[in-house]
Amino acid sequence: MRRIDRRPFVPTSSPLLAALLALNSLPAMALAVPPRHAHGEAAPAAAPQGTVEIKLDEAVLAKLPQIKAEGMAHGRKLSCEGVALVALLRASGAMPAEPLRGAQLSRIAQVRARDGYRAAFSLGELDPSLGNRPVVLTRRCNGAALPTEDGPWRLIVPGESRPARWVRQVESIRVSDADV
Repeated sequence: MRRIDRRPFVPTSSPLLAALLALNSLPAMALAVPPRHAHGEAAPAAAPQGTVEIKLDEAVLAKLPQIKAEGMAHGRKLSCEGVALVALLRASGAMPAEPLRGAQLSRIAQVRARDGYRAAFSLGELDPSLGNRPVVLTRRCNGAALPTEDGPWRLIVPGESRPARWVRQVESIRVSDADV
């Protein structure tokens, strides 16, 4: 009767074993790969964090592309020219240029008026790759500078059912994490 050897077979000259042993001896950093997003895309570069105050600086705003926005507010038709809020946020470093991911999706832009009125927009609804909502910061409507009771800055949000977020007398814009 033949006796069966029950010890595991371990080849000593196998190229596969040699490769595995070599990989095992490499430092962990040599094997590191960049983290991936859940959808298989590379993780984005560092994005703005914390609170960012946006300056309504004429020089910065003058360099941004001018766009048109139209709509009805309080029974008046408005045809305005200004800058896209998303362009201002990106130029100010408050919103990354690449599509938003992760924690950036819980950030908001809060617009405050001189009289204390406020409106908020999620960065996700402004991001062209997500909500793509047009929001325009303007100083001119219907071919003229805004009247004192509306200016110096005003937000126009075409496509909304009512103009509740069409903030008049815009005084400040702040981007921060949403309080959950």
